[in-house]
Amino acid sequence: MPFFIPIQRFFIVIALLTISALAFSLTAEAWEPPPGVLLAQAGSAGDAYDPFADYSEFEASEEEEADMNFFKNGRFFTLGFIGGYRKMTETLGDIYDDSFTVGLFLSYFFDLRFAMQLQFVSGSHAIGFTSPSGTKVSGTASITAIGINLKYFINTQNITKGLADLNPYFVGGFSQVYRTATVSGEEAFAKEGALGFEFGGGMEFPVLRNKMYLGTQVTYQLISFKDENREIVLSDGATDIYPTGDAINMNLVLGVNF
Repeated sequence: MPFFIPIQRFFIVIALLTISALAFSLTAEAWEPPPGVLLAQAGSAGDAYDPFADYSEFEASEEEEADMNFFKNGRFFTLGFIGGYRKMTETLGDIYDDSFTVGLFLSYFFDLRFAMQLQFVSGSHAIGFTSPSGTKVSGTASITAIGINLKYFINTQNITKGLADLNPYFVGGFSQVYRTATVSGEEAFAKEGALGFEFGGGMEFPVLRNKMYLGTQVTYQLISFKDENREIVLSDGATDIYPTGDAINMNLVLGVNF
């Protein structure tokens, strides 16, 4: 039979290929790579197909960089002295002379931009006016303010190098204002307190490698004393004078950073 041998060889080759395939599959199922290889392969595959796999790590690194910048270039506390000039407005400006003021403050910094400040400022004004009846009134008024302010520092990193070292800021907050007036021969003046609201701005100039700074600050202080809408009445009668007005504070600041 001439075709018997080729057909027989054909079936033998098919049988050998089948046996080889079964042996290879059994060997592949029996062998497992080490756990470390699986983890490495899974990690490389995940990184290759997931561009946002490390997003949380980038966010954490940005926060860490901001914290490091604050600890390196920022300040935690500032203790300082305030000295300046206070001017009253409206009718109080006619009754009270301008006065020098002095005080202390303590600032706590939350970050490079925001700070909270506690301050104490006091000054004494001379009182002088003449009533319509011709009575001359003279005395003194001591005004003390204890306040809590928030300060926001403006970013100057993108400004010209000569101005980048300056620290401009906005300031605003509340204060309790006490006034003690003493007038010779009159009982219409006494001690009283009022709530005030202060807002304004300032500028700092670093010195001694940022360990200290000199600054200027101008604020407008809204004050509502109880007698603001009441006429001043002296011993000889009414005066037709209503003590309305607020305060303008122009200060020099010296601070020590910690």
